[in-house]
Amino acid sequence: MSIVVTGATGNLGRLVVAGLLEKVPASEIAAVVRDEGKAAGLAEQGVELRIADYDRPESLKAAFHAGDKVLLISGSEVGKRTVQHQAVIDAAKEAGVTLLAYTGVLGGPKADLKLAEEHKYTEQAILDSGLPYVFLRNGWYSDVYTENLARPLATGTIVGSAGEGRIASAPRADYAAAAVAVLTGTGHENKAYELCGDVAWSLPEYAAEVSRQSGKTVTYSDVPAEQLIDIYKGAGLPAELAEILADADVALSRGVLASESDDLRRLIGRPSTPIADSIAAALAGLEK
Repeated sequence: MSIVVTGATGNLGRLVVAGLLEKVPASEIAAVVRDEGKAAGLAEQGVELRIADYDRPESLKAAFHAGDKVLLISGSEVGKRTVQHQAVIDAAKEAGVTLLAYTGVLGGPKADLKLAEEHKYTEQAILDSGLPYVFLRNGWYSDVYTENLARPLATGTIVGSAGEGRIASAPRADYAAAAVAVLTGTGHENKAYELCGDVAWSLPEYAAEVSRQSGKTVTYSDVPAEQLIDIYKGAGLPAELAEILADADVALSRGVLASESDDLRRLIGRPSTPIADSIAAALAGLEK
């Protein structure tokens, strides 16, 4: 039996594998990757590589073995994920895995935003498969904002359509730690965890904290969703993705991602990382 992580070279996947290596021998971990070259570092640490692609169902047949615990990290290609995820679920069921954990979205079937539709489909497909499951319903990643601090620091403005909506975010590292806890623990079968940060914040508050820490004036500018879509398209995003991201911002204004669940804190055994700490880390990285 192995603990298998799909998308293991992605931003979240690498953090999950790193966390697993602190808990279990490398020989018990398998990484499903598309590009063996990108996973060379994992192989050097003793992690088994299983080469497969969400878009090639036939390649997934060898990705999972009977008795494996599998973490299906949702694909990054919005619009293609229902087919991709179904292929993984089918292969996992055929192989006879003992657990299929999935990184979905906060709120699960109740999540009221377009970005959640593929996650809703995937959760239902996993339920229909009959496999033992864990739904890791991840809230917003703090990194979505802090990884892009250079632009607002240069322009002095953060643009969005979230209004005063509050965001209970946490960094990817916290969500990865929750996945590791589930994959290495017991008693999680057939449960859904609503994962989010302990303290919610708004984009105006975020801008104020960036200003405080950086010493530069950064303000939040709230614009209509249609204008935000044009901004995203002007930055090179496809129209469909621009509309989905703008819709997510509007959903933030409704408090869709402001849950008060303490599931994340309980799984990782500590408070979630505050947004101020994530900002400080990002600013330190820009100074290097």
